[in-house]
Amino acid sequence: MNLKRQLLVASLLMLLIPWAGLQFVLELDDALRQQARQQLQEQAERLAETAGDLMIGMPAVASGEPAIYVEPLTGIINLDGYGDDWPGYDEENPLRNWQSSSASGSGLPALHWQAATDQQNLYLLIRVSPRQPVFFNPGIPNQPHDRLSVWLKPDTQSVSPDQSPLSWLIRTPAPGQVYGLIGATLKPDYRVSSYWQGAGDGWQLELKLPMPAGRSRLGFAARWGEDPAMSVSTPTDPLPVLVSRNLVLERQIESQLNRGQRARLVEPAGWVIARQSAASTTPGPEFDALSPLQVIEQISLNALRALVRFYQPEPTAIKTGSNRIDTDTLPSEGLVRHEDDSVWLLTTRSVFGGRTLILEQSLDQLLTLSGSTLGSVIARSTLIIVALTLVLLGYASWLSWRITRLQRAVSASIDEDGRITGTVPDSRAKDELGQLQRHFSLMVDRLHGYNRYLESFSRRLSHELKTPVAVVRSSLENLSHCETETERKQYIERAASATERLRQILHGMSEAARLEQSLDHADKEPFDLAEVAAQATAAYQALDSSHNIRYSGPETGLQLTGSPELIVQLLDKLVDNARDFTPEGGLIEVGLETTAEGLCLSVFNEGSSLPDSAATDIFSPFVSLREGQEQGHLGQGLLIVSLIADYHGGRVDAQNRTQGGIDGVWFRVIIPATHS
Repeated sequence: MNLKRQLLVASLLMLLIPWAGLQFVLELDDALRQQARQQLQEQAERLAETAGDLMIGMPAVASGEPAIYVEPLTGIINLDGYGDDWPGYDEENPLRNWQSSSASGSGLPALHWQAATDQQNLYLLIRVSPRQPVFFNPGIPNQPHDRLSVWLKPDTQSVSPDQSPLSWLIRTPAPGQVYGLIGATLKPDYRVSSYWQGAGDGWQLELKLPMPAGRSRLGFAARWGEDPAMSVSTPTDPLPVLVSRNLVLERQIESQLNRGQRARLVEPAGWVIARQSAASTTPGPEFDALSPLQVIEQISLNALRALVRFYQPEPTAIKTGSNRIDTDTLPSEGLVRHEDDSVWLLTTRSVFGGRTLILEQSLDQLLTLSGSTLGSVIARSTLIIVALTLVLLGYASWLSWRITRLQRAVSASIDEDGRITGTVPDSRAKDELGQLQRHFSLMVDRLHGYNRYLESFSRRLSHELKTPVAVVRSSLENLSHCETETERKQYIERAASATERLRQILHGMSEAARLEQSLDHADKEPFDLAEVAAQATAAYQALDSSHNIRYSGPETGLQLTGSPELIVQLLDKLVDNARDFTPEGGLIEVGLETTAEGLCLSVFNEGSSLPDSAATDIFSPFVSLREGQEQGHLGQGLLIVSLIADYHGGRVDAQNRTQGGIDGVWFRVIIPATHS
């Protein structure tokens, strides 16, 4: 399949733009959730500080501490003994929101209650079941009868901690209104009024008394008969603490909430002492008022919400009651699902006294924002598909023409035998295809040079091996015709010398090959190049007294990352090469300096100069300019120098130079600053 057809198929795949739009919405939803999580955490910090300031001095309700939760009233309670005007009343399940003290397993009736306040009075709705009431008989006061005992211990901030709690007794000869009898005097206290009423298989009492201040403690017990073992409950010390919502704190929280958020402050025992929420969005128009296009948009939005929730991380299912929450079961943050199947983004913060602030953000508003973006994506998809298809087809034709031209240029540069016969023209284009053509041009040039090297290498190797092999062969032939021991010894020495020459050739080739292999596995380490060069030069002078070998450069302080052993081997080859061309007593100077190109390690030797055409060929294998000294010099030393310089990211060159009035040859190894 050619490029045009491939791009045509690719353009047809743009029909997946609606799918890409969904992916965009999912990414947008994820980004919004991440942003909402961060904002929610910052907002929770602020709310926790506000709540902590308002809760200073108010003792917390510890886990396991008995408590009576008091619900704030939004209406008026009619004191008639019935619970249909109480908050959260459910006709099908009348005890759904009640607190209880069950006596299961003992055969005794259970005690259930609700508490509420209008900030002036405290209301209690108490039910005992199953138990048919036995009313008080004023004529026989000691006769067993049902009664309710109530104890109140005001907040210790307003009274002495050791003050005895107030107590009331409530009993009645018949259903109806009754007042509490205070203390041991049993005098009526008209501030404490109640209404006694039968309820199903038991009896129910609705009680009103003045609202105690702060964290007062209140206890009550339903009793009958004379045997204490028949008691439904017994007052304990301490009495249950009254826990109610802090309306001042709720007003402070309400002013700091954003749309679709709700916050709750929970005591260590799990009681909710502040609860506030902000509406998610403005209610939409009625279905009958929607236009057909709006109906389609709403259907699409609902489907989109289902898809987004399908791809969202699975929320953690939690249970949060209206008045009490088990904070140990809540995650510190993340998506949560409530009992009503709503999904929220939740975060928690610790507040003064061991309390916990729970802040939640509804995801409906985020889904609405992300969903609105999909409509514009779908509406413009058709035009985008048509326009991009035409652009891609034209672009495909242009790319196909450029690739075909490059293919022809590459094919024309190589003949059928694999030889490089031409070059690939350079490209002025700055895109990837232009870079590819320039790389092809450079690759063909390098291959052409390498082919020339291989062809000359075989000729040079053949020339180097031909002479010692001929010497060995002629020596062996002449050895069989020798008549004296002196002649035989002479031919044997000639054969041995030629054999040694062959060994040196093979050793030089294997040395360069081993070096190339070792460079692939060599480890680089930081070291001081100046210190290595100075110490190596001192060693050369100590071993060679016939030349003046000296070092010019800093003693320390030039760091390099590489192999100090290979640098010493490089200097060995350069100094050995310099000895061969330097007369006795002549100067060999090892230099090291910092230049604009990087570190410059150099070796200057006094002596003959280089031919003008040999400056680059001397670093190739089997190249030697030693006149009359061909034996033992294979031209491998400078090749090894070039390999080591390349390993360190540098380059090596040679030139004739006059230094201090002395003519000679100067070898340089330039290592860029990026490796130093």
